[in-house]
Amino acid sequence: MWETFSYFVMVPMVYIAFATLVIGIIFKLVAAYRSPGIPGRLAVFPHEPSAALGTIKEAFAVPVAFRASRVFWFFIIAYHVAFTLLFLGHLELVDEIGILQIVPHRIFLGEGIVGVVLAASVLYFLFRRFGTPYREISVPEDYVLLLLLFFSILFGSILHLADRYGMTALTVPVEDYRIYFSSLLSFHPRLPVMVTASPHFVIFILHLFFANLVLMLFPFTKMIHAVFVFFALNLKRK
Repeated sequence: MWETFSYFVMVPMVYIAFATLVIGIIFKLVAAYRSPGIPGRLAVFPHEPSAALGTIKEAFAVPVAFRASRVFWFFIIAYHVAFTLLFLGHLELVDEIGILQIVPHRIFLGEGIVGVVLAASVLYFLFRRFGTPYREISVPEDYVLLLLLFFSILFGSILHLADRYGMTALTVPVEDYRIYFSSLLSFHPRLPVMVTASPHFVIFILHLFFANLVLMLFPFTKMIHAVFVFFALNLKRK
């Protein structure tokens, strides 16, 4: 039973998750493209000298959140910076990226701090929704998504910290993770014994399971803003 479940999570579910992610994003983009246009014009004040620079500034600096709540703004910035580093770290699990070694590091960047920052940020976003007025505008999917994110980050952090700071005998070589992830990309899945026989294998499967669920839900939750944010902010400046 466990062998069947772990294989399903490591191979078929990964393909299902990414297929759902891509198809879902395409569906949302098509739906947005075919939706009726907004009559009139939207405007943002004060006007920026450049619409492109204004869009970039609002997307990355999030001044609206800064004006609303300094604490909320801090966690938004912390989450997105940490998530970017996490994404780059997962790319390194597929293949070596030499340019990232400008800052010499073992995979992942941050030596475990990234996972802690992400977990703390997600918990903040979750508990924030239990208070007024956010509770009244939240829907069940908001809580489910944040819980799935938290568990994915939690088990990923446990896995990473155990490999980084645990006994050498328990460490799974990066090369074995690369064999697994690169084989998925080539559509010839291989499950290295150093991964499947690792004492951390259960943690790995739980991390991958929750990560797959997050990917499948991504296009149908508020996370889709990551795809539309630049379009929406640019539209405001038309």
